Amino acid sequence: MTSFAAIDFETADYKQDSACSVGIVVVRSGRISTRYHSLIRPPRKRFVPMFVDLHGISWEMVQEKKTFAEVWPEFAPILNSVDFVAAHNAPFDISVLNACCLAAGITPPGLEVCCTLKIGRQLWKQPKNALPDLCQHLGIPFSRHHDALADAEACAQIVKRAFKAGWTFYPAGNIITSV
Repeated sequence: MTSFAAIDFETADYKQDSACSVGIVVVRSGRISTRYHSLIRPPRKRFVPMFVDLHGISWEMVQEKKTFAEVWPEFAPILNSVDFVAAHNAPFDISVLNACCLAAGITPPGLEVCCTLKIGRQLWKQPKNALPDLCQHLGIPFSRHHDALADAEACAQIVKRAFKAGWTFYPAGNIITSV
């Protein structure tokens, strides 16, 4: 069976390289095998107050944490060990991953990526497909939106439901984009 990692980033400001939190949930053989979370010290001290209100992560919480370059060795092997990566609104999360890699002098990984926002629109055709809305429609427990690990876990559950509904991972399909 296919293995995948669901990933979610929270950012400190409007720049894509400002990850302040990452959550990753790995699913192997239909079961969650790994949960990874880390706060990240972003490259700039200035947090846009709107984002602190959104995810609750302040400068004081991350000022002593590792930078992206320092946490990358912890989670890169996770991403490299799966068949594909899933994210809800994948263009955002993958752009954050790529921008953080480039800012840290790391070559961004070549990953096959699926977007659960697109999967939700295609499979369940709901009028609202934001992560909380899709979880509610599918009956997936959802603890806290904009918590990177909770969002990654919800995303993983959506992919699992998609597989049960007959969705198939096709690297060349319109859901998947190569990064």
